[in-house]
Amino acid sequence: MNSSQSEKDKNGQFEKDLRLGIMGGVFDPIHIGHLFTAEEARIKFNLHKVIFVPSLQPIHKRNDQITDIKHRLKMTYLATEDNPYFEVSKIEINRPGPSYTIDTVREFRKIYGWQTNIFFITGADAFLEIDTWYKKDELIKLCQFVAATRPGYDLDKLNDNFKKVLKIMEIPALAISSTDIRYRVKNNLNIKYIVLEEVRDYIYKNKLYV
Repeated sequence: MNSSQSEKDKNGQFEKDLRLGIMGGVFDPIHIGHLFTAEEARIKFNLHKVIFVPSLQPIHKRNDQITDIKHRLKMTYLATEDNPYFEVSKIEINRPGPSYTIDTVREFRKIYGWQTNIFFITGADAFLEIDTWYKKDELIKLCQFVAATRPGYDLDKLNDNFKKVLKIMEIPALAISSTDIRYRVKNNLNIKYIVLEEVRDYIYKNKLYV
């Protein structure tokens, strides 16, 4: 029985109190900061599962700035496959055009039911830019936001209206970044223990970031 089947009741409907975590990102590459954040959110907010959603065409990046989606998707599968509470969705990959969070949240609500409690997990730095997000006022009505932040990170700049819908998690592992990992690979520096071994092997085997 897969996880989606286990979340359905005897009538084939998803449970009314289903608590679903969504973690969107470029994942170029996915690292232990992403994984720790997802697991911490799952435990802290009693989520039934966390779905990782790799972006096909992030709004803030040009296509030539990111690794091909086939590699980013594969690394995400490799990093999450040993956790029964983690899933990977191609929902943004299969949808043409730019990746808007509002469209992703709507699609998950259609799949799991509008009564589903959705927790959108993102970095605090990304949430500080929510004023620029597409249909942000509708978005904050459709899901609960969870902002992962480094200890001591300043969120005072955040609009007071958005602070009301935000839950904060301090994650020490967020000192790790995909940008730094790409730099380290390019400069032949160690990435052991900041990405899972399966992801590290995949990066070297496919000569990514060199």
